[in-house]
Amino acid sequence: MKENGGIKAMELKNLTKAKLLYDEIDRNKMFTCPVPDPEDRSRMNVVFVMAAGYEELEKAFLAKAKELNILGIEGHRSVGGFRASIYNAMPIESVAVLVAAMKEFEVQN
Repeated sequence: MKENGGIKAMELKNLTKAKLLYDEIDRNKMFTCPVPDPEDRSRMNVVFVMAAGYEELEKAFLAKAKELNILGIEGHRSVGGFRASIYNAMPIESVAVLVAAMKEFEVQN
């Protein structure tokens, strides 16, 4: 962590990653966050689901993500949806790939 600017720098990077992803979830008509209050949302495990009317596209989005080598975003087996774990080691570029996939999926569907 010291080599990456210390705790303050890591916190800023993590806040930036979470904001990037939550901003897309909130903007994109196809996705929604089941945690409506931003104060209650996790910075490390971002959960989201298909918005009402798009639920049937969940598997299609997972397939699209897999095509783009976005792996491990499946939600809990009994709940469904998605969970993006964006811990310290996850670079912002990887979060940007997920956001780009969400935007592309919206345009295609």
